[in-house]
Amino acid sequence: MILSDTTLRKMLQSGELLVEPITPEQIQPASIDLRLSDHFLKVNENTLEVIRLDTEMQYEELHQREIVIPPHSFLLATTREYIRLPNDLTAFVEGRSSIGRIGLFIQNAGWVDPGFEGTITLELYNANRLPIRLQEGRRICQLVFARMDQVADRPYQGKYQFQQRATGSRIAQEGDR
Repeated sequence: MILSDTTLRKMLQSGELLVEPITPEQIQPASIDLRLSDHFLKVNENTLEVIRLDTEMQYEELHQREIVIPPHSFLLATTREYIRLPNDLTAFVEGRSSIGRIGLFIQNAGWVDPGFEGTITLELYNANRLPIRLQEGRRICQLVFARMDQVADRPYQGKYQFQQRATGSRIAQEGDR
């Protein structure tokens, strides 16, 4: 079941759900808008010949209030908000329609597991032929929350737990090589 603004406000007020910092305007009828932080990662193309799943990625770290994403380029960003989900709640990361209509695709694998705590790393792709300028603090995506039928037996405790900035891929740490 998708949670309503009324339920989200109650959960935020009780502390059952944490989204900080937050303003009342961010709470939408069936979602919470999240804003862009000032921390970004860009694949360091000068140090890599090819991207491999079994090798640690090299990134260039950027801290800036504005960033330009060139056409057909990829960038990691993070949300300003730190979230904590209870063990019976999951969330879907969705791009905002107004952002998608300018050709900016926003993803984070689309899913936040129950029990996750941290900021959300966003994968941004400019599908347009023109550069796109983004500003820190701008509403960039939304979280849609769904209540699970029961508490997760194994809530999220993965390699991205407690992240507080844009976090690059850690796929090289996985054991299925």
